[in-house]
Amino acid sequence: MTNSLQQVKVAIVTLGCEKNLVDSNIMANLIEKNHWTLVDTPADADVAIVNTCAFIDAAKEESVNTILEIADYKSSSSLKALIVAGCLTQRYREELMKEMPEIDGIVGTGDFTSIVSIVKEALAGTKPIYVGNPVFAYEQVSQRAVKEGTYTAYLKIAEGCNNQCTFCIIPQLRGKFRSRSIPSIVEEAEQLAAQGVKEVCLIAQDLTYYGKDLYGEFCLHKVIQEVSHVEGIEWIRLHYAYPGYFQDELIEEIANNPKVVPYIDMPLQHSEDHLLKAMLRPGRQRNIRKLVERIRQSIPNVAIRTSIIVGFPGETEEDFARLLQFVKELKFDRLGVFTYSQEEGTAAALMDGQVPEDVKERRANILMEVQREIMGERNSHLVGRTLPVLLERYDGRNHVYIGRSPYDAPEIDGEVYVSGYSGPLGSIVPVRITHSFDYDLAGEAM
Repeated sequence: MTNSLQQVKVAIVTLGCEKNLVDSNIMANLIEKNHWTLVDTPADADVAIVNTCAFIDAAKEESVNTILEIADYKSSSSLKALIVAGCLTQRYREELMKEMPEIDGIVGTGDFTSIVSIVKEALAGTKPIYVGNPVFAYEQVSQRAVKEGTYTAYLKIAEGCNNQCTFCIIPQLRGKFRSRSIPSIVEEAEQLAAQGVKEVCLIAQDLTYYGKDLYGEFCLHKVIQEVSHVEGIEWIRLHYAYPGYFQDELIEEIANNPKVVPYIDMPLQHSEDHLLKAMLRPGRQRNIRKLVERIRQSIPNVAIRTSIIVGFPGETEEDFARLLQFVKELKFDRLGVFTYSQEEGTAAALMDGQVPEDVKERRANILMEVQREIMGERNSHLVGRTLPVLLERYDGRNHVYIGRSPYDAPEIDGEVYVSGYSGPLGSIVPVRITHSFDYDLAGEAM
């Protein structure tokens, strides 16, 4: 057994949000430090770890399906143990172990740094359960293993959430909001830069709340200042900057710091005041409009991304029509649409006025079509401009490099197809935009 444990091959499959990806990176580092081998797919592994999401029904369904699909490798490949991690286990540990005998061990959101012990116990057949308090201090762990050729990485500056949004289960799964110290964030940024990362995306469940619990003030701008001094980090991007705590100092820092890309991911969820109140969201439409105007006036060429929930309990056709008008007027540069998911354990699940699923889907499709037209119009205005583009991969079939502009976050936004370039990946090069599409751009390297 000792010899076999020296040669363990582990595959990590990450589902859900970017915060899960950070946790998977930490587990990957711990596995490598134990002299085990990371492999890309469960088919090549002795142990598979599925880091799950349980935010909404669709995410839970994807997590369960992925667990079952990977379990099949036990009979068709060398896979010996299947471990499930993340939010699904934090929420449903008893149900998972009872209903899914394919699982050989589970670990929650606060215990994943014990992954080496969990793997050993699972391989020994003991079916370990490491699901305790979700509170995890990222001060304790700053080392992560990112794949070679990773030029963008998410940097988690806080964990948990103090908001009590009535549609959201996250505080129950991740605990209260806990800011990391600025020195620990800078240390991790330095380690990422040493691995070739050029862009860090600062993330938290509520980014603009950063520092209030630890330093007694909202001080995201100070984090940005310190991270921008890290050699090798060229771009800093902000994700989940909630509108309730947006400070003037933060706007000034984004406007004046050349390493901060002019991109703000600011979830709003809706436009109508009575629904925002029912969601327990901070602020009202008037505040939102003023904030968006202030940001656009202060930060030249800023791209604002938001997310909207349609079909929240009590949303009428009139509410949805006003939401459409709101989106048309504010013309967000990027927008994601979610249909409300009736999550057990949340206050909204018990509210009257639940909206039928077909109505939710119809409203989501209408809103996305409106946003597609807005995106197409905004992209057309970029033709003829020269933008910096971070080149991330090469398409040999079409002989083009593919990257992202400052206005596009990884995975969720568009890409730029670049011709006329010859050089290393991971470079940020000036590209003259020649063509625009609904979501993507094409151009020539200068």
